[in-house]
Amino acid sequence: MKSILPELHIGDLIAKVPIIQGGMGVGVSLSGLASAVANQGGIGVISAVGIGALNFNNNENYKDTNIKLLIEEIRKAKSQSKGIIGLNVMVALSNYNEILLTAFKEQIDIVFLGAGLPLKLPDTLTPEYLNKSKTKVGMIVSSARAAKLLVQHWADKFNKIPDVIVVEGPKAGGHLGFKLEQIFNPAFSLENLVVEVKSTINDLEKKYQKKIPLIAGGGIFTGADIKKFIKLGADGVQMGTRFVATNECDAHIDFKKMYINAKEEDIVIIKSPLGLPGRAVKNQFLTDVSNGIEKPFTCPWKCLKTCDFEHSHYCIAKALLNAQKGNLNDGFAFAGENAYKINKIISVKELIDELALEYQNS
Repeated sequence: MKSILPELHIGDLIAKVPIIQGGMGVGVSLSGLASAVANQGGIGVISAVGIGALNFNNNENYKDTNIKLLIEEIRKAKSQSKGIIGLNVMVALSNYNEILLTAFKEQIDIVFLGAGLPLKLPDTLTPEYLNKSKTKVGMIVSSARAAKLLVQHWADKFNKIPDVIVVEGPKAGGHLGFKLEQIFNPAFSLENLVVEVKSTINDLEKKYQKKIPLIAGGGIFTGADIKKFIKLGADGVQMGTRFVATNECDAHIDFKKMYINAKEEDIVIIKSPLGLPGRAVKNQFLTDVSNGIEKPFTCPWKCLKTCDFEHSHYCIAKALLNAQKGNLNDGFAFAGENAYKINKIISVKELIDELALEYQNS
């Protein structure tokens, strides 16, 4: 079925299916899921956030553990697949520079930079290094304005045009790049954003004489959705939520069952300790937090630059880690708007075949 779907070209990288699996932390998309997606012709993406927390003890340096385990995950994914492996890197991470350097040293196929504007780079990532490296650079944005700013900034400062732009709409799971009042405003729909960003990219491609593929993400659920956004001008799509309920997803089975058991009204917008809106599956933990119940914690490492942990009701990294391990009493699951539509756990191959058939029949 996969041949029904068009290929996605990012420079000399060719994905047989135009699907990028979204990076999901903490520990939801690691080498297991990423390699499975890559083996089916998509782009499998490891999330760099919180990897160190998965196997951390207080006798270790969290920062060093994070990099050590990140290297292990990248190498494991590469050993399990000859396909395209990517890494999602949050710009807001305190060790953003170290993670980015590690990704380039390990020669990962592509990095996706989001959760902040990547206006700075480690000194060793010089323009010469960037343009000689096999590692492609993708930017995750939520507006045409951000896409234009980043492409022009990178061209001027790093002599490098981003290799791909991902526009993520307000139906995505996790932290959202929108104000609360924008999330349900039709003006900020992914359909509108794709058209706006595509127009901006067309101008940038003419200016810099380089093809910049556009990826649409956030709430994409079916093969018909994929076809719709490709018709609107996207070269491919990013999908995260659909890949959670797969056998190969790296999260605990109870995490996956939260999606399967969720009803439409259970998919809610929360305010995270970072002060940002996010979309998650409602459970008792989130109900407690919304009622002002404190979840005491100690912070071993301020993993996010913007985290005000001294005034937070709970540690979001710890809550997400607990959920990834199946302890939903002490954590919660982020999810996209359409997570409640999932009703079974299947393999990555079955999912992509299903999407291809839906694409063909739509």
